[in-house]
Amino acid sequence: MSKKDPRHFSAAAEPTGIVAKPVSFTRIQDGSPEEFATVMASLRTLTGNLPYRILEGLNQSADEGVGGYQVNRIQHVLQSATRAHRAGESTDYVVAALVHDIGDLMAPYSHGEIASAVIKPFVEPRLSWILKVHPIFTAYYYADFIGADKNARDRHRDNQWFDDAVYFVENYDENCFDPQYDSLPLEFFEPMVHEVFSRPPRFD
Repeated sequence: MSKKDPRHFSAAAEPTGIVAKPVSFTRIQDGSPEEFATVMASLRTLTGNLPYRILEGLNQSADEGVGGYQVNRIQHVLQSATRAHRAGESTDYVVAALVHDIGDLMAPYSHGEIASAVIKPFVEPRLSWILKVHPIFTAYYYADFIGADKNARDRHRDNQWFDDAVYFVENYDENCFDPQYDSLPLEFFEPMVHEVFSRPPRFD
């Protein structure tokens, strides 16, 4: 895959589920156990398709720039995930790096929370917390240039994973805007995405 065209990946077409007869109720409180069996079957199909939607969401970001940086959005996250992989981080960590900005287009001011919510049911709490707070930790490197508080991250200093968030942004975020970096293509990470997002979800 060319570095200039990171959009093509080898995932098979997203599987489609059997279309069930719609339920009859218009308010959830009026549903029957039988109808909710149908609803839950549809939800399982939706969950089964999740890895494909994650990959497609990343793929669609290839045409989106990141402010005035020299890389686009997918180049940034591929660089992040590649650096994490080459540093020997776990599969979960690499996938977290890959999706850390997945909410940026729809929620540029709270995209960390979006990324955290996407991955939270499938990984350890440490990783979902790092993704949640990474924007404020990354701001440490530029906030004073825009009249903001570069030390805003200190509000989290008592958190047990504070140093982990510092490490993440230093090694896999603020340094991942190099157009000359030899990032691995999206299809390299496909098996990891399927492994993480095909797990039975955990709920707090």
